[in-house]
Amino acid sequence: MMFWYGGGWLWWQVALMWVGMLAFWGLLIWGVWALIRSAAHRPGDGLNAGGGAERRGGGALSILDERLASGEIDAAEYQRLRDLITSGGHQAPTDARDGASTAAGSRSHR
Repeated sequence: MMFWYGGGWLWWQVALMWVGMLAFWGLLIWGVWALIRSAAHRPGDGLNAGGGAERRGGGALSILDERLASGEIDAAEYQRLRDLITSGGHQAPTDARDGASTAAGSRSHR
């Protein structure tokens, strides 16, 4: 029986087996946790615990801030749009450019 000569596991083989087993179960648990977390995360739902208006329109408010900073809109228009975003209203903006584009669109459909 030559295959059983010097039988027994060496200490490093046992340690390697334990490390491999812990790594396997750790990666498996982490993978399940990551899948559950990504499935439960809703896009646009920030991780901050702020008010409802900040969570709901955080991206829109930052775009609005950038438009004001670049001079694209004035302070009155900024305040009107900010109130519209934070109130959760879904009204169409009354911009001169929008009116011109809808008028041009209605002329093309005649």
